[in-house]
Amino acid sequence: MASQILAAGLQKVAVDATHSPEKSKKIAQLCPHIKDSMDKKARITSDYGVKETETDHWLKVVNEDKTGPALLEDPFAREKIMRFDHERIPERVVHARGSGAFGKFTLFESAEDVTKAGVLTDTSRETPVFVRFSTVLGSRGSADTVRDVRGFAIKFYTDEGNWDIVGNNIPVFFIQDAIKFPDVIHAGKPEPHNEVPQAQTAHNNFWDFQFMHTEATHMFMWSQSDRAIPRSYRMMQGFGVNTFTLVNAKGERSFVKFIFTPELGVHSFVWDEALKLAGQDPDFHRKDLWEAIENGAYPKWKFGIQVIPEAQENDFEFDILDATKVWPEELVPIRYIGQLELNRNPDEFFPETEQVAFCTSHVVPGIGFSDDPLLQGRNFSYFDTQLSRLGVNWQELPINKPVCPVMNNNRDGAMRHTIQKGTINYWPNRFDTLPPSTAQEGGYVDYPAKIAGIKARVVSKKFKEHFNQAQLFYNSLSQVEKNHVINALGFELDHCDDPLVYKRMCDRLAEIDLNLAQEVAELVGGEIPQEAKRVNHGKKSKGLSQFDYMPATPTIATRRVAILIADGYDPIAYNGVKAALTAAGALPFTIAPKRSKIYSANEDKSGTGVFPDHNLEGMRSTMFDSIYVPGGARSVETLRKSGRALHWVREAFGHLKAIGATGEAVAFISDACQLPGIQVSSSGDVVNSYGVVTASQVTPHSFKETVQMAKGAKDFVDAYFYEISQHRNFERELAGLNGMVAY
Repeated sequence: MASQILAAGLQKVAVDATHSPEKSKKIAQLCPHIKDSMDKKARITSDYGVKETETDHWLKVVNEDKTGPALLEDPFAREKIMRFDHERIPERVVHARGSGAFGKFTLFESAEDVTKAGVLTDTSRETPVFVRFSTVLGSRGSADTVRDVRGFAIKFYTDEGNWDIVGNNIPVFFIQDAIKFPDVIHAGKPEPHNEVPQAQTAHNNFWDFQFMHTEATHMFMWSQSDRAIPRSYRMMQGFGVNTFTLVNAKGERSFVKFIFTPELGVHSFVWDEALKLAGQDPDFHRKDLWEAIENGAYPKWKFGIQVIPEAQENDFEFDILDATKVWPEELVPIRYIGQLELNRNPDEFFPETEQVAFCTSHVVPGIGFSDDPLLQGRNFSYFDTQLSRLGVNWQELPINKPVCPVMNNNRDGAMRHTIQKGTINYWPNRFDTLPPSTAQEGGYVDYPAKIAGIKARVVSKKFKEHFNQAQLFYNSLSQVEKNHVINALGFELDHCDDPLVYKRMCDRLAEIDLNLAQEVAELVGGEIPQEAKRVNHGKKSKGLSQFDYMPATPTIATRRVAILIADGYDPIAYNGVKAALTAAGALPFTIAPKRSKIYSANEDKSGTGVFPDHNLEGMRSTMFDSIYVPGGARSVETLRKSGRALHWVREAFGHLKAIGATGEAVAFISDACQLPGIQVSSSGDVVNSYGVVTASQVTPHSFKETVQMAKGAKDFVDAYFYEISQHRNFERELAGLNGMVAY
């Protein structure tokens, strides 16, 4: 179908040139510049016309068992990456839509056994950082909540220079070799003929790429999981993705991966919620981050390392340098040694968040590079990209400038900030000024790794296995998460209008799990496979399911809770729950039919009243983690007559959120949902039914600021807050109840 569309477009150009006098001159002028990329006789060439024999692998040193470093001499790879890096000015080609904050990195346990890097060995330090979160595919004007990988980039301003971890919220990537990066991004970006769709992968080209590159199989399973629709930047894991190296004071080398795990747990939206928020509040994630920091609820992550000694590099069934693979925690445990905290919002978005620039090649003594072929290309690409975006002096911009002294013989160039005195700008010189550092003075020394192999565009044999970890990931998910992957693939492939694309992808899924393939094929119209194309090994690993990262102690800190009231509300219940929410670190918001004073059942319009934060039309339930409705006969009667208030309750129920109600509001909640199996309170007892927590009779003693959240709690506040702390009630989904309510 795609070829038919393009062919039709080219035919139209030819017709216009023939039949339209007004257009013919211009079309004739354009014709020499028009090339048909669908021409079966054409062959790919470099920009200088040389035909290329292979475009998927950077030229590198390699042998049968070992993939070595990429070679700078490869003209085709450098041209391909360079051209890609310079496609956008000044917006980032990828990760254009982002938000950031300042903070600090604290080391709790020295890692001097594996590295000499001061930032990872000196526990007395407090290293300043700037962190930028982002989506990957969308432009700067796209929405925050689209299904996409999220960038998670950290700039450590260490005493030895800047160290950048340029990572994602997913531990693996689509490709093994950086030379394919322009292809994977071109395929994921809007299609070239019509610039559609913006900021999502639900289209033919993306899924065509996934099929054509089996190495992408593991990553696309992650991208179709809940990880790709995070509830908050503050609730994402961060991964360095690539394999780096650590060198200790003895000169011993280890391989390392970097991990950040949020203390709030790893949580996500449900898909309907993410879709709606893209229109209702496209800035949701950046506002969420800003709001938390402004309220003093500083986001925190545990910082961990996975370390493999150099002698054990080849002890695994996969290649540890392959960026499409995780290091299973059963084989390589995570060692948590520090904490990342964000505690200050930027003063101005552009000079800080927009101009911050990261490079994977920015490392400090004690941290180095592996032969990971994706990392090798990124080291070239990121630096080149910053030259394009910000100019040759980009590292002199305040946000990028190191906190340690900087001195060298670099000079001039556009936007030079530094004024350097002296008569010498070269080395060596007759005055012996500005000499290189010795290792003892803290100079960076490259590890003398042995390299043996031939120059070739191939990969070693372990890089050729592409399915084991895709199966491992899917097997490790909970049933809820598996259902979400099935539905995500159903949504994505349903948007592909080329049958070749979605039918082939259904075949690919049969190489991961037969039931998965059958469910998706039925949803999207593919041919339903009757047998697995590859036996599922059945293995699982910890740390792959989001359910592995629930907070050790239940918390509702930073959770946004909407309290729905109207004139005549119960002030005891309202004030009691609001005070308890605030004391527990949650953020309560009062929502009413109007944003003007609302009066309780005990006061008339001469009273002080409550001024709501928003009205029912200005906000939606999607913007909150939970809703609570206090009693009050007149208030509840007003809400009953509001279709929008009913929608709030039903939508929150459909999105699996905790719902609390007391007094007269219990009947309102019951009527709004009207589902068999949902039980509500009819006495003083607290009833918790699928995350709907109700208490018909309440007294001032029912509300307290000291909360003991626990499953099965008998107190209303304890029981309701526990449900909020669980993020969502997935039992409601497994029972099919959320699908019975129109929202």
